[in-house]
Amino acid sequence: MTVRTHIQPFFDQKTWTVSYVINDLRSKNAAVIDPVLDYDFKSGHTDTYAADAVREYVQANGLGVQWILETHAHADHLSGARYLQERVGGQIAIGEHIREVQATFKKLYNLERTFLPDGSQFDHLFKDGEVFKIGEVEATAMLVPGHTPADMAYLVDGAVFVGDTLFMPDVGSARADFPGGDAHTLYRSMHRILDLPPQTRMFVCHDYPPKGREANWETTVADQRASNIHVRDGISEEEFVAMRQARDATLEVPTLILPAIQVNVRAGQLPPADENGVAYLRIPLNMLPIRK
Repeated sequence: MTVRTHIQPFFDQKTWTVSYVINDLRSKNAAVIDPVLDYDFKSGHTDTYAADAVREYVQANGLGVQWILETHAHADHLSGARYLQERVGGQIAIGEHIREVQATFKKLYNLERTFLPDGSQFDHLFKDGEVFKIGEVEATAMLVPGHTPADMAYLVDGAVFVGDTLFMPDVGSARADFPGGDAHTLYRSMHRILDLPPQTRMFVCHDYPPKGREANWETTVADQRASNIHVRDGISEEEFVAMRQARDATLEVPTLILPAIQVNVRAGQLPPADENGVAYLRIPLNMLPIRK
């Protein structure tokens, strides 16, 4: 099989996040996947080191950005989608079930009345199975809920970008205890990905490497089926769900979840500035937990 695309990863050590640029070698059109906006929780300042690395790569290689693809509304980093769009273009896109996530978190944050949970903050909302193009290369959007209701994977040129649904084989799978998450649904979504051809290259959105291993983000469907510690061949749905629910009960809430989600449901746009010209994040106090 002739490879028609180039994949360039960008690893952000602060959040253990991997962003990607994938470009059609013939047309030099590209998609950016899961870009990061730097955010210092202690000072409340944003910065653009991670997004600028992507921007500089795009510009240095003469790429035309058609898409900025989000796999979901991330809880562990702020999205750099809007910042990048303003500098290199592209449509910001996510799965259509982002509306459910927006509705949930509009209530939790008591967001302004003008914030509508209708997905209009994004340029395009993908339906499950929707086919689109990066240059001359066909890509397919796959709905893979479970971690959140809106998670998407993107299948492009023999490679699948799985977001948080799966991690490297020695790390396992995403948590399923956020609002709208479900371990049964997650298991079925993972198997939808694992039903792809064994040689399919798989790119994850995060790596949390065990001690002694360098960070890595590329594996294959075959490797996952053979050795993923949570969902390798032979592990039943009931076994997975019992493990996932027990493990999730021990996990801390991600450090950046409260600032991140209220930005990410806006496609990376900061909240509207107050009359003094400063944008503020909302931190709810003494409410119901943000996890199930």
